[in-house]
Amino acid sequence: MIIFGTKGYLYQLAILTLVCGHCGNPAAHTLKKRVTKFTLFFVPLFPFSTKYATQCTFCGTEQKVTKEQAQQLQAQGTSGHSGQTYGQPQQQPYQP
Repeated sequence: MIIFGTKGYLYQLAILTLVCGHCGNPAAHTLKKRVTKFTLFFVPLFPFSTKYATQCTFCGTEQKVTKEQAQQLQAQGTSGHSGQTYGQPQQQPYQP
């Protein structure tokens, strides 16, 4: 018998101050990375899905972004132009 499946991880890459496209308020947005990994006997082996998104802390709207956009936003956040990053990315399992 072979046991296989998936496990998801949620990384918080940065916290940025942006103008929300939904509510129009300048608010903090979290830049998140979701990685889904294939597991065999409950051991995560390799990632097969990676998605990036920003979430407004004012209204809660989540917007998908591409990998390139996420890298630009993260670089912008570390240079201090539009926000701050806080420590290392946090890893949290999530249930889709």
